[in-house]
Order: sequence, then structure tokens, then C-alpha cells
Amino acid sequence: MENVLLEMKGISKSFPGVKALKSGNLTVYKGRVMALLGENGAGKSTLMNILSGVFEADGGEIFYQGKKVSFKNTHQSAGCGIAMIHQELNLIPRLSAAENLFLGREFTNRFGKLDKKKIYQKSQELLKKVRLDIPPDTIVKDLSVGARQMIEIAKSFTIDANLIIMDEPTASLVDRDVERLFDLIAELKKDGKSIIYISHRLDEIFKIADDVTVMRDGEFVSMRPIVQTNEEQLIEDIVGRKVGKRYPFVKGVRGKKIFEFKNLVGKNIKNSSGAFYEGQTVGFSGLVGSGRTELARAIFGAYNLSGGEFFVDAKSVKIKTPKQALKCGIVYLSEDRKGDGLVLSISVLGNTTLSSLKSLESKLLKINKKKEKSIVKSLIEKLYIKTPSGAQIVKNLSGGNQQKVALARALMVKPKLLILDEPTRGIDVGAKKEIYDLINELKSAGMAILMISSDMNEILGLSDRVMVFREGEITANLEREEASSERIMSYAIGGVSSLRA
Repeated sequence: MENVLLEMKGISKSFPGVKALKSGNLTVYKGRVMALLGENGAGKSTLMNILSGVFEADGGEIFYQGKKVSFKNTHQSAGCGIAMIHQELNLIPRLSAAENLFLGREFTNRFGKLDKKKIYQKSQELLKKVRLDIPPDTIVKDLSVGARQMIEIAKSFTIDANLIIMDEPTASLVDRDVERLFDLIAELKKDGKSIIYISHRLDEIFKIADDVTVMRDGEFVSMRPIVQTNEEQLIEDIVGRKVGKRYPFVKGVRGKKIFEFKNLVGKNIKNSSGAFYEGQTVGFSGLVGSGRTELARAIFGAYNLSGGEFFVDAKSVKIKTPKQALKCGIVYLSEDRKGDGLVLSISVLGNTTLSSLKSLESKLLKINKKKEKSIVKSLIEKLYIKTPSGAQIVKNLSGGNQQKVALARALMVKPKLLILDEPTRGIDVGAKKEIYDLINELKSAGMAILMISSDMNEILGLSDRVMVFREGEITANLEREEASSERIMSYAIGGVSSLRA
């Protein structure tokens, strides 16, 4: 076809012990957005790394702008106008926006010295193009995640890219930054640029994609114009089966009060009080920066308070450190699983038992290895963790399976209160469903769940009760029947307040 920009046919790639790609196919059209979907581990990133020259394919063919190509490094792909914006941003925090934009492509004057004036001027033009109103000499570490994402996109303009690969570009963005990104994508399409857009957020796909390709287990599954499919069909293609309701709510049976916090005060926490009960999932909702995570971390003893009280089973307790929280039966699963939640360089087994080694000690104060392996094996099976064994290094697992390992560690402690901070961020629909089912199972067994999420549908779909935050305050405590997206947003951004014991 005349408007085909890229064709990848029968791409295969193996790593030691893993067949990452068996038959990867992808067609991208000029001036259109191709959404690339699939579970974590489906082969999407491997396919893109081959296209951008990070890896060489073991087999298959790539045709770009009508010519057969094979990129041996990223410089070759960039030279042909292919830019990749990774989920993990490749910026150097201590350098300025301008220095990051032209790193490795600096302008020099006729004497061979750095032409700082030209770099600054060109950087201004690029930042304006992506609607980022900052001076080019702004240090990157001082910018928000959304601003950094826009700098990554601006970098693609320095090579005059015809094809831009965006890998989970909205995973850490607030709503206003998402809208800015979507506006920019629309402009890129008008300029004839093509986009490969990888995301687990299906609502985004229907907003911005023209076409959609699905991969599963390293193989091509389907490709359609977006107008010829729907969410149910895409989910079935992604996971290979019907998964039922997207948010499988199970009504909790409210048991006894197991944890209470009173009059908590600290930076970004204003006189907050509340309680958690057995058999309930409480959703924390509010805008980014509203105090949701700060309060959750305070409950776990990982955030300094200047005042307030904690009660476990109606008894006053001190919680000033995570160690004290763990003794009280409180476990916190961080939103940053790679930074705070896991030790990526050690095994699945090592990560799973890290917080509960004491319970595995024998009478001789040595770790009972047999017992440890047995428990971890059962958790791998219970949580459907896709790993060859407990000995697998965690960094080699997909994002969804890494999250399940973090959950396995939390369950090893046998908590009374389990705090889940953005538990499904950056993971695929199949893994999300499995985590939702686990939340319901734990709740039905009498555990109290605190779930923080920026996904309104997730909050409404899974919570028995919703606490809404605004500027460090809890402005509403809504039962499920009272909660709606409109009502939650009114408490999150407006001047109303609805509180009761």
C-alpha cells in the first residue's frame, strides 16, 4: 500500500531460556496512530527494541519507507527518522532541558567549540512546540514527571522523526498532562508523522488510535482499524479468553474495626481521622498531590507526623517506623515497585520472604530453606506469577509479574491492613483482573484493604467505601452507594465537605 510507512514481518528473538518473539508482525501507516497492545511479556517492547536498533532480530524482515532495513544500533534507526520514547525516561536529571535535548547532537561553532547560544535558541523552539513553558536552562530534576515526558518527546524532533514510538507515555502523568500529550499527538498526525502507541489503558486507545495491533505470547494476534473493534474484543484478544466483568466487585461484609487514625497532622496532612474495618476495601481518591499517599505512608510509619493517634483493635499504638507498622499487621505496597517495592537484582524467592524471614527461622535460628521454598512455590501458584522458578531474578520479569511478587511479599506478613498504592499502574488487563480477584478474595477472608488509585473507574469498581482528599484534608467518606465520579470530583476540587464517623 502506498501509505504504509513500516512493515515488520515474522520477527523472532530469543534470549537465554526465553523465546521473547516467535512471530511479530506490525504495519504502521503514514500520519496515523497505531496502538500496540498486549499483556506484559507479550513481546511488544522486544519488537520495539528491534525496530529502534537496541536488539538485532534472529529472524524476519523489516521494511521502512519501502526499503528493507536492519538496524544494528540506535544511531542507525535515529538516522532514518525513528525515535523511541521509553516508559523509563532516559534523561539525565542533573543536566538542563537544553543539554538533555541535544545530548550527543550538540551544535558547535567553526572553531569546534560548543555553540551554547544556538543550543539555547533551538531548545526554546522545541519546548514551545511541545507547549512546555520553561527556560531551556531549567535543571531536569526540578521538573514534574509530565514536563520530563514532554522533553523526551521534544528530543524526537531533534532528529526530525517520521516515526515516534511511545511506550506507556501516560503511566505517570496527571490528567492535564495527558490532555496536552493527546493534543500534541493530534498535531504530529497533521504534520504527517506516525506514532506507535503502547498502553494498557484501553480508554486512551479509543481516544487517540487510528489502528490497533494485539500481540500475545510473542506472536501477532490481530490488527484492525479502531472503529472496527470494541473494548470487550480487545481484552479477549489480549488475554486469549473472555475475562468477565472488568471490575469484579464483591460486596464486603463489614467486620470489627481493626485500625483507626485520629487527628493526624503533618506536611500535606491536615487534621485527618478515619477507620478501617475487616472485610472492606476503602478507596483513597483525589488529585495527585492531595495527600492520599502521604496519609497512607504515615499509617505505615514512613511519613513524619507532628501530631495524631493510632489505634489497632481499639488499643493505642505508636507507629513511627515501618518496622512498628509491620508488628501491628500493616503492610504497604508502594506505587514505585522498582524504586521502593522490590530488590530487582535478587530472586523472586528472596524478594517474597524479605519482610518475613523471622517466621522462617528454625530452632537453631537458621532459615528453614525447605519451608521457604514451599511457601514461595505456593504463592507463585496462587498469584499466577509467570516465572520459571523462585530462583528467577526479579528484574527479568514483566511489570505485572513484578507487581505480583511485591504482593506475595506483602501476603507473607499475613497483614490485618493491606495498603495498595496504585496497585495496577503500568500492568496489563489480564494481570489487573487477577489482582482485582485477589483483592476480593482477601477482603472476603476478613482482611482490610486500603487502595489508592488515580483511576476513577477502579476506585468506583472495587471500593466498599471511598475517602476523598483535597489539599491534605479528607473531604468526604462515601459509602459505595453514594459514590459517583461526579460526586468524588466535586469533593476533590470544590469547596464541599461530607464527613461522618
